[in-house]
Amino acid sequence: MKHSVTTLNTKRLIASSLKKIMSKKPFSKITVTEIIKDCGVNRKTFYYHFADIYALLKWMFEEEAVEVVKNFDIYTNPEEAIEFVIEYVEKNEHIINCAYDSIGREEMKNFFSSDFRGIISGVITKAEKSFEVELDADYKKFLTNFYTEAFSGMLIDWVKDREFTDEKLTVEYVTKTVKSTIEGVMQKEKDNKPTPDSKTNCP
Repeated sequence: MKHSVTTLNTKRLIASSLKKIMSKKPFSKITVTEIIKDCGVNRKTFYYHFADIYALLKWMFEEEAVEVVKNFDIYTNPEEAIEFVIEYVEKNEHIINCAYDSIGREEMKNFFSSDFRGIISGVITKAEKSFEVELDADYKKFLTNFYTEAFSGMLIDWVKDREFTDEKLTVEYVTKTVKSTIEGVMQKEKDNKPTPDSKTNCP
C-alpha cells in the first residue's frame, strides 16, 4: 500500500510540473529534461512511470477527469458526470487547448476514446440489467463504439468552440439523448424478447 501511494504521489508531482510548463509553452516543445528539473525527480524515475510525455499527458487526463467520471452513476444520473466534465474543461481550458494544438484533433480524441469506451460499455451493461435483457454482442459493440465516437468527438469540438455552446443546454441535451436512446433500445429489445409462455403452434 505504501509503495502504491508513493507511486501515485510521484506521478502527480510529475503531472503537476507538466501542467505548469504547458501554461508557458506549447506541449510539442516540452522536454523530459524540463519536467524532471521542475519537479526534482531523476530521468530514471520519470521513465519508470511513463513511456514518454504523451503517456504522461494521457495519464494526467485519466487521473483528473476520466477516473472521477467512472465514479458517477451515468446511467441513472448523467447530469452530474456531464457537469463535472464541463467544470473540468473550464478549469483546464488552456492545458487542453495546448494539447489539442500540439497533437491535433484525432490524437486528442483517441486519448479520450479508449477510456470512454469502457465507461459507455458499463452504462449499457447497467441498462441491460435494469431492463432484464441481453443485447447481441455485435450490437452492444456497435452501440458502444457509436456513443464513444459521438461523445469523444463532441467533447473535443466543444473544447475548441465553447463560446458558441450553452452549458445548461449541453447538459440537458446530452442527458436527454443518453436516457431516451439507451432506454429506447432496451425497451425495444424487451418487447421483442420471447416470453416463457410463448409457444410455437405446430400443425
